[in-house]
Amino acid sequence: MRFFQSKSPDALGLTQVRYEKAASVARVTIARPQAHNAYTTRTLEELTAALRDAAQDDAVGVIVITGQGDRAFCTGGDVKEYAEEYVRRPRDYWKYMGLFRGYIEAILDSGKPTIARVNGMAVGGGNETHLACDLSVMAEHAYLRQVGTHVGSVAAGGATQWLPLHVGDRRAREILLLNRPIPPRQALEWGLTNRVVPSVTKDGAWIEGATPEQIRAAQEKRDGYALSLARLDEAVNELAAALLESFPECARYTKEQTNFLKGFVWHSTVGHAREWLSLHFACGEPFEGMRAFVEKRPARYGETRDRAAKDLGPETPWGAFVSRCPACGAEGLPSRFEFCGKCGARLIVPAAEAVR
Repeated sequence: MRFFQSKSPDALGLTQVRYEKAASVARVTIARPQAHNAYTTRTLEELTAALRDAAQDDAVGVIVITGQGDRAFCTGGDVKEYAEEYVRRPRDYWKYMGLFRGYIEAILDSGKPTIARVNGMAVGGGNETHLACDLSVMAEHAYLRQVGTHVGSVAAGGATQWLPLHVGDRRAREILLLNRPIPPRQALEWGLTNRVVPSVTKDGAWIEGATPEQIRAAQEKRDGYALSLARLDEAVNELAAALLESFPECARYTKEQTNFLKGFVWHSTVGHAREWLSLHFACGEPFEGMRAFVEKRPARYGETRDRAAKDLGPETPWGAFVSRCPACGAEGLPSRFEFCGKCGARLIVPAAEAVR
């Protein structure tokens, strides 16, 4: 039996990803709408499996990547999983980043044109997924955004590498450092997407150039407003059909050639990013950033800077691991602890480092 013969999507046993193949188009959908289509570790494995299957299937000419529902394309990694698993085990984040790298490279190396069907917000790793694709179509209620510096991370999974190629140096720095949403028309102007299509209706009629207020009304389904992805699907299908009217080997090599700069900056930096991010997960910034997100409160950015100014070891949640218990001899205790975590004895804490 031929190993690379076409397989049924059901054979992959996917649970967090919907995978369909029809009329030479493979559709890969992140199916976690309850979490705004954030991906877990398992999701990354399933996405990679689906994309590799599509790459190896001669019957597939185009790959469409999207999210389930109309609220989110993808919001990146599941921050709750980060807080529960990887802040606790930074060494496992190195393994996780290996899976993420495999997923992104499954898009880059698929040999097939990929279309990002941006059906809602594309945030963090969701925008990096979007950037990895060859073409992009955005619904008018969607937006793009990076959030790394606000949650204790760095968007080095594609955004720091590719945004300068798409929008230029200054705009890339604005997106990465300010973390502000990029609405569809701005994304189109800046070269981040190929098409923007209406997605807001009022009493069944399309609204061209919907305002933020109209988008909110449509998302809340009030005053006759509603969201529809019909025009988005029409535009994606039109692009897919146009892409299929070409020779597959020529399309594959065109993609490979066009990926030269993307591949160069990616492979030059992603290994280093993997190492740094996994080490950084043991530090205070991701601890505070992820906790703030999970607890739905503002992160204490000013407190981190204040502790640095006072030399109170902001790199770790409770100061540097340099204290020693005079009673039991336990070593490597956080410098701001007042009591030993092993025997309970009071520690000698310098006045400058005492917990206020």
